[in-house]
Amino acid sequence: MTKQEKHLWYDFLNQYPIRWYRQRIIESFIVDFYCATAKLVVELDGSQHYEKEAMEYDEFRTEIINKYDIEVLRFSNYDVDNNFEGVCAMIDKAVKERLMP
Repeated sequence: MTKQEKHLWYDFLNQYPIRWYRQRIIESFIVDFYCATAKLVVELDGSQHYEKEAMEYDEFRTEIINKYDIEVLRFSNYDVDNNFEGVCAMIDKAVKERLMP
């Protein structure tokens, strides 16, 4: 795991009241974090994800994962480093929205 993935895992997701998994396989892709209960994926993107080919590939992956009614949230490593509380709040909000009847 990257420094940012470790930070998000050990300082938030690992202690979250609903179970999260690290590096789960969905279809033929390995996602960074997955909450099966909320059907939510969190991906942390380093600078390489902002190159044209990588962005197209990420979009392709997201479309396939969405077909399973799984939402994908993407955050940059910069977001985790500079707005950790905001990232955590957005994840928490997304979980709660997906669990509402």
